[in-house]
Amino acid sequence: MLDYAAFPEQRQDLIRQILQESGRVVCTELASRMKVSEHTIRRDLHELSKEGFCKKVYGGAVLQLHDAGNFFSREQKNSAKKDTIAHKAATLIKPGSCIFIDTGTTNLALAKALPAEMNITVVTNSPAIAAELLRHPLCEVIITGGQIQRASGGAVGATAASQIQGIIFDQAFIGACAMDPEMGLTGFDFADCEFKKAVIAQSSQTLIALTADKLPAVARFVVAKCSDIDVLVVEETIGKEIVDAFAVQDVRIVRACGLRRVKQATLWF
Repeated sequence: MLDYAAFPEQRQDLIRQILQESGRVVCTELASRMKVSEHTIRRDLHELSKEGFCKKVYGGAVLQLHDAGNFFSREQKNSAKKDTIAHKAATLIKPGSCIFIDTGTTNLALAKALPAEMNITVVTNSPAIAAELLRHPLCEVIITGGQIQRASGGAVGATAASQIQGIIFDQAFIGACAMDPEMGLTGFDFADCEFKKAVIAQSSQTLIALTADKLPAVARFVVAKCSDIDVLVVEETIGKEIVDAFAVQDVRIVRACGLRRVKQATLWF
């Protein structure tokens, strides 16, 4: 058996591997597994955090994601998983409501998943999502204005933020870069994150649909605490420990189970 106390590089490689697999590590568990002191583990996590690989949190560390590129480069990544999650998220929408759909490739899949017969008002800051929603004959589409960010694929500046101040949303589907039980929802672009905060403030219910690679993990800027998030729509394979961690934060978890046919929602809020 490898003596991890004598081989710091191998020890840190194992920590990297666990972070990539689980998204989070706990100092006491790592110390016991590698038979080293917690001080040694904290020093390792400090080195990994300086590399930008993780972010230290109380009792351990969480994986720090890196920007995945612009909107179109992300669109094809995990597309089948996004479709499954989006179909499940669509079942949570109440006909006749006014909702906000934030920019993002999973939310674009959500727009595609809306039933054609659903009568609904959708506000969005994404031209791609707005164009998709025009295919739905009973959907009233409102798009915010301003300069479009290439990275996010949406308008996130002062013009867009001012336009949503006069609208109260029944639900807001917020695009997610990373989500963690302790750190909450985080993102990579400051302006985009500030816009998301403004949308959440106008919404009666906040929902996030995201793939497993973003959970648990952190990005650079904080968007919202877990207490500000009502529902997470996630892959069916998400581990019980993650579900339990969010349950403690009073966040409802909805698992996507490979649904391909969407019925109008009977869930009332």
